[in-house]
Amino acid sequence: MSEPKTIQSPDGLPFEAAMARLEVIVKTMEGDNLSLDESLALYEEGVALTRRLNRELTEAEQRVQILQRTPGGEIKPAPFTSTED
Repeated sequence: MSEPKTIQSPDGLPFEAAMARLEVIVKTMEGDNLSLDESLALYEEGVALTRRLNRELTEAEQRVQILQRTPGGEIKPAPFTSTED
């Protein structure tokens, strides 16, 4: 049985559910024999989900701060720097 080919609003899902839906879309597009219309609808939904997830991740990264103690003993937030770059 294949996944329903309906477009869902990407903004109505929690982050984890949106990620799970994106994974389902990818697997469906890779494995099913879809019509052109079904493929386009899933592709559009996947693009909308990807944009929304990227936006949320960017916003979360901007909020992440590491607390650092200054030489005077004061605790002060410092911007997050990724060690993976």
